[in-house]
Amino acid sequence: MTEAVTVSEGSPAAADFSAAVSAIRELAPTGRVLLICHVNPDGDALGSMLGFGLGLRRLGVPRLQATFPGTFEIPEPFAALPGLDLLVSEEQAEPEPDLVIVFDVAAVSRLGGLADRLSRARATVALDHHASNTGFAGVNLVDAGAAATSVVAEELLRRLDVPLDAEIAECLYVALATDTGSFRFDMTTPRVHEMAARLIATGLRPGEISRRVFDSRPFGAMKLSAEVLSRAQLDPTAADGHGMVWTYATLGDLERHGQRPYVLDALIDPVRCVAEVDVSVVVKELAEREWAVSLRSKGAVDVSAVAVALGGGGHRLAAGFTGYGTPGDVVTAVRDELGNHLIP
Repeated sequence: MTEAVTVSEGSPAAADFSAAVSAIRELAPTGRVLLICHVNPDGDALGSMLGFGLGLRRLGVPRLQATFPGTFEIPEPFAALPGLDLLVSEEQAEPEPDLVIVFDVAAVSRLGGLADRLSRARATVALDHHASNTGFAGVNLVDAGAAATSVVAEELLRRLDVPLDAEIAECLYVALATDTGSFRFDMTTPRVHEMAARLIATGLRPGEISRRVFDSRPFGAMKLSAEVLSRAQLDPTAADGHGMVWTYATLGDLERHGQRPYVLDALIDPVRCVAEVDVSVVVKELAEREWAVSLRSKGAVDVSAVAVALGGGGHRLAAGFTGYGTPGDVVTAVRDELGNHLIP
């Protein structure tokens, strides 16, 4: 294994991607390369992975796959991304890769049944931007100051001398736009806009991409959202008086409205807009007594610390974890942690 290197914004290591470049140049030309992103992939996970995969394809890497754990289903907003032909299901993924490159994954637990590929590979590289990253790979390129993992992916492509083209750029742009909330969140720095400008300069049409990714949902998804939002509960005393709002969605809701699970990901946006509270929580059923939990804060609570305490991770203002029991059990566990992680 290559010696571990962690990259973070502003540190001397931020300029040193040489370990990752060396591993890729040594193993990718003739070896089996497997790209992996996290379970239930979002725009940053898929976009960063596929954009980087297209870059490796431009380098002539011959044995290349991209995958993610769990159900092999592409969320509809990302169904037109370039590079989807690189994707294979977890069951089809190379069992004995020479090089594994992981995207947008803070902990091995987010790799599900694909975690064993790390120990089987000759070299492993992780690209991420979560401060909670555990440094599980041989080379860890983790920039906690980056708005998206695609920022790290673009830099690594540059150091591999891969020029941006429209297909690579579209993947990285979708990744950047989704993790910044369409450039609305606090991590939208000058650095973000400079990267967006580079990507758009390849010939992208941002309006068309935004309509596809952010502004197109099935009618059934709208009806489902209305039902789930009607269950929302306000808890003004949570988080030492900063307040919390929460709701939940079940597999039965999806079935009743004929929708796929990805439509639940957008529910956090209207919930977090509630003016009276700092913390918003959406609990989404994965299986019987198992729930994916999305957490957001407006600045009073470090929800990444809350998520880590409950087995997950993320960013200070946006995080998540997997909870068990009833929705009430899960929300009680969140509420019990909020006061422990107030931001000074």
